[in-house]
Amino acid sequence: MFGEWLWAVFTVTAAGSQTARNAMQKELTATLGTVGATHVRFLFGFPFAVVFLIAVSLATGTAPPVPGVGSLAWTAAGAGAQFVATALMLQAMESRSFVVAIAYTKTEPVLVLIFAVLFLADIPTVLTVAAVIVATGGVLLMSWPTSAAKREDLWRTSALGIGSGAMFAISAVAYRGGIQTNGAGNFIVAASTTLVVALALQTLAVSLILVLRRPETLRAIARMWRPSMTAGFMGALASQFWFLAFAIQNAASVRTLGLVEILFAQIVTRRLFKQDTSRIEMAGIALLVLGVILILRA
Repeated sequence: MFGEWLWAVFTVTAAGSQTARNAMQKELTATLGTVGATHVRFLFGFPFAVVFLIAVSLATGTAPPVPGVGSLAWTAAGAGAQFVATALMLQAMESRSFVVAIAYTKTEPVLVLIFAVLFLADIPTVLTVAAVIVATGGVLLMSWPTSAAKREDLWRTSALGIGSGAMFAISAVAYRGGIQTNGAGNFIVAASTTLVVALALQTLAVSLILVLRRPETLRAIARMWRPSMTAGFMGALASQFWFLAFAIQNAASVRTLGLVEILFAQIVTRRLFKQDTSRIEMAGIALLVLGVILILRA
């Protein structure tokens, strides 16, 4: 019975860890800029992902496989899309409140649903489709501006947020494809191996770009190594659980349940950034909770 809910446990754990990482990255953006804060999750997350892989390999007695061309292609696509998605998300955070910026990115489940059908042949149930629509509707309601002042930057923020959500959707589907074609005999090892490959590709690619184009950003990251290390660990932890969930459940279900991150973001917003939540946003939260209930029943 517990095994049937394991993907949900993985997803909620990932969402909580990701909320903490996003809050840390938002703080780092002021010092490191968007690219620097984005790179932190890869550069400092990679060593932790390697440690996770070694630990699960020893615990399960399963050696990490050498990924084939297909798995590498899926993983590389996911890695690239995730980098772009994170950069767009951080830019959206600079425009509006933490929780509203996160909400825009959570239009992702609808796109995940479509992409998963097109590329992975993951056919959803009717209840799953209903859950995605209801939960995403709640997220959009939360995102709607409540004053003329807030509407001034609506189009820029919505474009950044929805663009981020689309890229996160592509990365989710691609990562699930990479895990499915990994070739490991154990889903935990398959997920962990795919994560290490993804972070290795992201770390190498972005580090090379920064060395050639913006070496001052790397120096700034080195000076901020303590908070960057913490953000990297939380990012690796979140990714580890996302990948475990993708290994045993379709991406649409995982990303829809992952919308509980909005609830965690509300807590962060009120306690850390001292930003209030409007009645419209609260109504959106109610729809979001309903969607989560539906996806769990599905």
